[in-house]
Amino acid sequence: MKTFLILLLLISADPTEIARINRLKNKAEVAFEHGQYDVAATNYRILYDSIGLDDPSVGLNLAHSYYALGDTANAKLKYQSVASSNDKKLKSIAYQQLGVMAKTPTTLSESLQYLKAALKANPMNEEARYNYEVVKKLLDKQKEQQQDQDQQNQDENKDQEENKDQENKDDQKEDQESQEQKDQEQQQEDQEQKDAEQKDDQKGDEEKEQKKEGEQKEEEKDQQNQNPSTKQKLEDMNISEEKARMILEAMKNNEIQYIQQQKRKATEQPDSGKPDW
Repeated sequence: MKTFLILLLLISADPTEIARINRLKNKAEVAFEHGQYDVAATNYRILYDSIGLDDPSVGLNLAHSYYALGDTANAKLKYQSVASSNDKKLKSIAYQQLGVMAKTPTTLSESLQYLKAALKANPMNEEARYNYEVVKKLLDKQKEQQQDQDQQNQDENKDQEENKDQENKDDQKEDQESQEQKDQEQQQEDQEQKDAEQKDDQKGDEEKEQKKEGEQKEEEKDQQNQNPSTKQKLEDMNISEEKARMILEAMKNNEIQYIQQQKRKATEQPDSGKPDW
């Protein structure tokens, strides 16, 4: 910061008052030059507040003293007071200092407006012009960084959305595959159950068939028990098979002879002069 200490030219009818004012002024200036900003602020405050000296240069020097002490709140109030004066040079310096105080990352726009007002009040204020260019570059860089950050955020949000969409697709695919696997397992289980039922039915049919065959065998056995075979009958009659065969042959021959005799009787003409008997 370039500091401006304003020499006061006072016109007063009271020589004693003039002498007092000059002593306070000189004491404040010497103290400021030696870095005794608290002493300088005290003397300028007496001139500004106690004596009520209506001079914007005193207010500007008091603001410089506050600023050097780190009392930015009071410094800002005094700079704003001087910025409303009609002295364009002092007005320009006050706006310049307000711009320097506002040169922080969060208040660069405010700083640029103060420095612009300083140049408007005094276009020849080179220090205000230099600070204006510096702040403008910082603000442009900040805007560019903000745009880059916004773009990065958009890209990240887009990537997150794409990742989320992909995750949803993967989840859907996984759910679909899981469902297909479940369906396949269910189909396999149903088929196994169906095969088991068919096997049971087949086994049941086989058992029924076996049971039926067994029943048939039992019936045949019962019939055999009820109707003895020819062999059994022959055995019961104490006749051998050979003898039985001979008997059958004889019976068969007798039967044939009988049939032939009957046929001859039927073809012979009875004698008409004799009775039939």
